[in-house]
Amino acid sequence: MPHAAAADGTRIAYQVRGEGQPLVLLAGQSNNHTWWDPVRTDFDREFRTITLDWRGTGDSDKPDELYSTRAFAQDVTAVLDGLGLSTAHIYGTSMGGRVAQWLAIDAPERVGKLVLGCTSPGAVHGYERSQEIRKALADPARTDQVLLELMYTPAWLANNPGPYYVLGDKSMPPYAKGRHLVASNKHDAWNGLPSISAPTLILHGTDDVFSPVANAQLLAGRIPNARAELIEGARHAYFHEFREVASPAVLAFLAAAQDRA
Repeated sequence: MPHAAAADGTRIAYQVRGEGQPLVLLAGQSNNHTWWDPVRTDFDREFRTITLDWRGTGDSDKPDELYSTRAFAQDVTAVLDGLGLSTAHIYGTSMGGRVAQWLAIDAPERVGKLVLGCTSPGAVHGYERSQEIRKALADPARTDQVLLELMYTPAWLANNPGPYYVLGDKSMPPYAKGRHLVASNKHDAWNGLPSISAPTLILHGTDDVFSPVANAQLLAGRIPNARAELIEGARHAYFHEFREVASPAVLAFLAAAQDRA
């Protein structure tokens, strides 16, 4: 497993598949690269897809120190540097979308096109999940079913018994899970969003209450040259359950400006 060295020396594991222009796929909070396994073939037929294990997950180092979405973006840059890539398209979902915002703000020259999925600008200015959902997720006795029902529709779950790839990295030490939670909760890129210069597509499921759908239009109004597409009936894992809609939308968007990367 190849690793890139972050600025602080932390080793960040990454995975590369396919040929063509580079496309970085960024996973959600407390998840590793396997988040993308169900749909990665949709992209590596046309792109050189690059995933990584966030610090604290997978085969990356797991330092017990403060994490932040902005620092995660620097880890992505380290992976690009390790691969000798000056620019790549970026597709981030959930917390990965928050990290992608910082990458486009802090290193605009590294981003070709930007896709933000089921994400938000942060709690301060964004729309947050309800207190009821927060309590359910925080319950120490909760089962995976609670999270699955936020990710997928009941009909899809009834016909797809798993395995599921969006329930978090089970090998994470508890302290790393806590560090990820704090990093995502403290995300606030609001002031930097108007500086994003990359053409931006925002995707969101209309039935997403994990990251409320109102965040899509909020981001689209804040980021220049951005547009939002809503996927009817989809919940948080729209990219998996509704892959026949979501993946073609991303591919069409990227194809329009492949010369940027």
